[in-house]
Amino acid sequence: MPSYDASHFDPPAPVARVTLRNPQSGATVSDVLLLVDTGADITLLPRTVVERLGVPLLADQQYELMGFDGSKSS
Repeated sequence: MPSYDASHFDPPAPVARVTLRNPQSGATVSDVLLLVDTGADITLLPRTVVERLGVPLLADQQYELMGFDGSKSS
């Protein structure tokens, strides 16, 4: 059962602290806080973590996200 985080989310939301690994280089980043959303269509990772892992970003590609409250971000 995931823990619920009330300090970052209102209302409190299920989160997991995970270790992510780049399968090509073996680089890891530990203790990454992720929101658990079993109804999500995609999974997003914090950009800073992806950069620390050395995973190449796709230039010129963005995703528009819409929150449950209707707010949008890219």
